[in-house]
Amino acid sequence: MSYSRPMERSLLYNLAALAALLPAALVDYRARERPDGVIWVLLGVAAAGSASWAGVLLGGHWLTGFAAALWVSIAVTLVVFIALVAVSAHAWRLTPLLLPYLLLLGGVATVWAQTAEGAAPGAPATAWLNVHIVVSVLTYALLTIAAIAGFAVLVHERALKRKRPRGITQVLPSIADSEALELRLLIAGEIVLGAGLLTGVATRYANEGILLALDHKTLLSVLAFTVIGALLFARWRTGVRGRRAAHFVLAAYLLLTLAYPGVKFVTDVLLA
Repeated sequence: MSYSRPMERSLLYNLAALAALLPAALVDYRARERPDGVIWVLLGVAAAGSASWAGVLLGGHWLTGFAAALWVSIAVTLVVFIALVAVSAHAWRLTPLLLPYLLLLGGVATVWAQTAEGAAPGAPATAWLNVHIVVSVLTYALLTIAAIAGFAVLVHERALKRKRPRGITQVLPSIADSEALELRLLIAGEIVLGAGLLTGVATRYANEGILLALDHKTLLSVLAFTVIGALLFARWRTGVRGRRAAHFVLAAYLLLTLAYPGVKFVTDVLLA
């Protein structure tokens, strides 16, 4: 009985965080020309719900479990997105794609919420480890929004190909605006990902005396860094954009997903 009650409370808190995402994911944005008070409230509730639950999960230390990783990613992505909406005239138009995706991630995290969570092992390089974690989660948040912007380009191009520019395309930013958001987020993501790789090397060296470990997470992160760098170079050199550029962005995001929550899913769920 004493064990089941905490489990029940945990499930209730988890469902409350999931419910906080629901209104922003389901609201009809087509009648709005700009982010009004309703949108700010919905985004704020979604961010507060996921951030509160992520804070409870962490409880003063970093949990390595799959569900915790997803909730932290959702919370940070929402905070970054709100900041982007505040400074960009068109970023809020990605909400109809981003929020349902984050709701899906929250649903997956809820399903696996009972998976045993382990705290990150203690290490002398606590400061480096903390910096590395923050940088890694921020990178994933930036790439998540960049991937959504790339997906918006694909949605627009598909609608134009079918000669049906209606429905969700009426809300999404234009192809040009989506590509501009995508580019800025990729540049920021590449810089932060590079910092993440460096702090990862520093953490590994301080803890184990090894400069570079060829594990799955490191290899996938380096591949993502390479793909993003190649795309940025191609855009500067040849002006590549549209569907081809969006595919590169989604490929980089897939690599980073496999490197971060993907590795945790394998170790904490499949191999548990």
